[in-house]
Amino acid sequence: MNEPAPHNFETASRSVLSFLHGRLGFGLWMVTRVAGKDWIVLQAKDDDYGVTDGTVFQWADSFCSRMVEGLGPRIAPHSDNVAAYAAAPIGRQVKIGAYIGVPLTRDDGTVFGTLCAIDPERQPESIVQEQALVDLLGALLSSLLQAETDFAAEARRRERAEAEALSDGLTSLFNRRGWTRLLAGEEGRCRRYGHPAGVIVLDLDDLKSVNDSAGHFAGDELLARAGATMTAVKREQDLVARVGGDEFAVLAVECDRAGTDALVTRLRAAFAAAGIRASFGSAMRRPAEGLEQAWAEADQAMYVEKERAHRLPG
Repeated sequence: MNEPAPHNFETASRSVLSFLHGRLGFGLWMVTRVAGKDWIVLQAKDDDYGVTDGTVFQWADSFCSRMVEGLGPRIAPHSDNVAAYAAAPIGRQVKIGAYIGVPLTRDDGTVFGTLCAIDPERQPESIVQEQALVDLLGALLSSLLQAETDFAAEARRRERAEAEALSDGLTSLFNRRGWTRLLAGEEGRCRRYGHPAGVIVLDLDDLKSVNDSAGHFAGDELLARAGATMTAVKREQDLVARVGGDEFAVLAVECDRAGTDALVTRLRAAFAAAGIRASFGSAMRRPAEGLEQAWAEADQAMYVEKERAHRLPG
């Protein structure tokens, strides 16, 4: 389960930031990731703004969102003279006198994030002459990122193949040991590339009563049916496990809040159609806290729903 070597995208990004800082100055250089509405700082070299790795801003507030849309230039020595940048909300939050930004793109042309810089003071017009260099470094980082994310996708497939032995014999899903091992591997990729991810926890409401009234064979059939229902609904890349007696978990891989909510909705509908009663909870990974915390929060949300259902009449 070898992950990308440490001299690849992350270290290359830091080297690029250090080089550009030394050549052009600027109070903050960043490599960022766009994930839905979030603009996540993967690496930062900061002298003036107090920005650190893992800081999350609103993408729509940024100069970079406008640059990507073609509303402003990639290098703006006097950014307050560019209407699109002057109107950006981030410019009202912090002092920005100059801006540099280039998109980091995937092979299909979609935007992964940006290589960018801001400074509190206006900069000489001559920095525009550096655009070819900044564009080149952005393109090189994009190529390295694509190669490394392809490698990471293969590592994910290999991890899951190796974890097949850690499966639950009744449901054919991963067991708790397999879940925790694969969750740790996915957390590493989330930290490295800023991937969004959601965790969904569900607990069967009727297993004890089925066991008590119809026997454990019927209870086992209910568990197997729940596992098959989840497998049919999940996306190919999602991870599904039986993590307790009647408790299941889903890791929505590279999935934002809207996608995670949509998956919960599909699971609820599928369980209702299958005649399986269950309580659900979900939570999103936050960069500063990770997937383990998201799992704990989803678990707590599930118990809140279960308690609420128990208090309802009938």
